[in-house]
Amino acid sequence: MTQPHARATTVSAIALALAGALVLSSCSTPGAAEQPGLTDTSVKIGTHQPLTGPAAASYAPISAATAAYFDYVNDQGGINGRTIDYIVKDDGYNPATTQTVVRELVLDDDVFAILGGLGTPTHSSVLDFLNDNDVPDLFASSGSAAWNQPEKYPNTFGFQTDYVTEGMVLGQHISDEFGGKTVCLLGQDDEFGTDVQSGLEKILGADGLAEVQTYSVSNQDVSAQIVAMQAAGCEVNVLATITGFTALAIGTAAQLSYFPQWVSSSSGADYGPLAGYLGDAAPLLLEGFISDNYLPDASESDNKWIELFQDINDKYNKGAPFNGSVVYGMAMGYLFAEALLHAGKQPTRESLITAVQSGELKGSGLVPLAFSKTDHNGYVGAGITVVHDGVQASTGERWVRDGDKVVAYDKPPVELLSGGVPSN
Repeated sequence: MTQPHARATTVSAIALALAGALVLSSCSTPGAAEQPGLTDTSVKIGTHQPLTGPAAASYAPISAATAAYFDYVNDQGGINGRTIDYIVKDDGYNPATTQTVVRELVLDDDVFAILGGLGTPTHSSVLDFLNDNDVPDLFASSGSAAWNQPEKYPNTFGFQTDYVTEGMVLGQHISDEFGGKTVCLLGQDDEFGTDVQSGLEKILGADGLAEVQTYSVSNQDVSAQIVAMQAAGCEVNVLATITGFTALAIGTAAQLSYFPQWVSSSSGADYGPLAGYLGDAAPLLLEGFISDNYLPDASESDNKWIELFQDINDKYNKGAPFNGSVVYGMAMGYLFAEALLHAGKQPTRESLITAVQSGELKGSGLVPLAFSKTDHNGYVGAGITVVHDGVQASTGERWVRDGDKVVAYDKPPVELLSGGVPSN
């Protein structure tokens, strides 16, 4: 039997231990020790990207560019004294693989946040997992409306202009420039295609599209779809396609001696990769090619953001071809750095989410960001680009969404400050 004095000694020891623990906890700073992927000197984030598979040629350069931007930031001392450790895992644009690698990033690599997971079918497959585990899911690389569900997915935010808005911007340009022409659509057989169609029809009307054809990324033959569009007399063809299929559609049409006006969503419109697919015929086949963009174009050498990103690309990305995918990757990296800065000197996952929806983030785009507690969309509109003599350049025309219409936007784009590293 334990003696009374022994019990008293034990109780006193426990009391002293508890008191010491309370003193220590009151003196320690919450944050780094309690947050996955966070130390006093670094923050670890991850992403899933198609480094192999059908989307790799077009989109693998994105994560390489983001990594290069973070290397640049880290060489400037990081954000609030923390360097950014960026882990990229290949999912081959396959949703089953996406689920595997994202689980690894969260459960094994213990990342602080997921950044820029690419693809509508791929990233949709991990939405529930990321939100159930309270992982900040920032700036998904797709224009799906799925990212804008704050009540269901409070940790998920978009980045690029959503596909419905893209369709509306393109529809407005078509209405203004090609009135009376027969307009048709070739779209991916998922939300990408249906959302762009919805946006077009908001502007052109429910009967504004004479023909709608779809394709699957698993079948790299769109001959039947192009033949159907040609037979329908389509004069202006809108493409809701990833880059490889944009080139495939244009190339297939050329083989049929069919040369309509091509108008594309930004997701499949980057001139550099398109020219790579189309080879020597690219300058001819892409002349007059129309698209939209919410970021400055890689060809705008007098744009300060482009000057910075080009310099970072040369120094930190082994001088990779400088194209829209590189601009996209660096712009996303900048936006994350901006969010991390606003999350505070002792950031938490919660403070990172608060920072994104605060309305304080500006990004590096041509139009504003939508972020708020009730809106998790990214950029709210886009400008128009046209290819002329092998150069894809902005026309200066910019639109932002206002309900079921788009309105002209004439405020100046975000100015480059602080050498491209966000600071207070």
